[in-house]
Amino acid sequence: MIPIHDDNPTTRSPILTLALIAACIGAFVWLMSLGPGTREWAAYTLGMVPAVLTGRIAVEPFLQGFRPELSVVTLMFLHGGWLHLGGNMLYLWIFGNNVEDRLGHGRFLALYLLAGLVGTAVHVASDPASGVPLVGASGAISGVLGAYLLLYPFARVRMIVPPFLFRTFKVPAWLFLGFWFVFQGIQVAGGLGQDGRPTLGEAEVAWSAHVGGFVAGMALLLLLRPRGVPLFTRPGQPARRGAVAAPWGGRTTRPTTRAAKSSSGPPTPARAVTGAVRNRTIDRTGGPSGRTGSRIVSR
Repeated sequence: MIPIHDDNPTTRSPILTLALIAACIGAFVWLMSLGPGTREWAAYTLGMVPAVLTGRIAVEPFLQGFRPELSVVTLMFLHGGWLHLGGNMLYLWIFGNNVEDRLGHGRFLALYLLAGLVGTAVHVASDPASGVPLVGASGAISGVLGAYLLLYPFARVRMIVPPFLFRTFKVPAWLFLGFWFVFQGIQVAGGLGQDGRPTLGEAEVAWSAHVGGFVAGMALLLLLRPRGVPLFTRPGQPARRGAVAAPWGGRTTRPTTRAAKSSSGPPTPARAVTGAVRNRTIDRTGGPSGRTGSRIVSR
C-alpha cells in the first residue's frame, strides 16, 4: 500500500518534518556523490554495524576515526537507494506533519529520535552478531506512525494498492496503519529478513526495527503528549481541549475567556459599589472604588 494523502489539515507549519526530509535528501545526495570505495566507508562508519556496536568484532583499520556509538543517530539520515529514500520520506511527510502539529516541534523531535533509537536497539537485540550495516530512518518513522495511530485513528488516508495504480482507495488510518503493523509483525514472526538490512545497493529490510519503533512511538506519545491534547480524535473534533502545545514543547497555556480577561478577582460586593457611588469616586481602570485616585491593573 502506498499512501498519497490524508484528510487531516494542520494548524502550524511542520518545520521539523520538512527539516528532517531535507536532511535525509541532502545526506543521500552527498552519499551518492562519493566514489565506490568512499561510499563503502561511509556505509560502515555512519551506518550501524551490530557486531561492532556490541564489541563482537573489531573495527577495521580503514574505518577507525569514528565512534561506533554515534552511528545509532547518523544511520537515521542515510538510505540505501532512491526507493528506500522516497518511501520513507513519503510516509514521514504524510503522517509526520500531523504528529508535529499536535505535539509541537520539540516533543516531535524527541519522539522521532527516541523511537529511532528503540528501533535500532530492537534490531541489534535480534541479531547482535551481524556484520552488515543498518541505514535508514525507518525505525524513527515507524514511531511517527505509532503516534499517529493513537492521535488520528479515524482520519482518512488515500492510497494506491499495486497493481491498481490508476485507482485510489480511501480508508481510515486505523485500518491502513493496523495492516502495515501486522505485515511487519508477520515478517518478523516468519523469520523473513532477519538477516536483512536496508544496506547500500540492496533492498533488504530490518523488519524488527519497524516493529520496535512503532511500539515505541505509541508509548512515547503517551509520555510526551501535552496536557489537554486528546487521543483518538475524530474528523471535526477540536484538536485540543483546554490547552495548546507550545511550539517547542514547553509549558502549555489554557485559553482565557473574555469574562476572565475583564476581571482579575471576584465581583465587587453591591455594598461597596453603593458606597463608591455615594462618595462620587470612580476608578479610571477598575470600576467603582471607595478610594480616591486608586487604580487596579490586571496583568
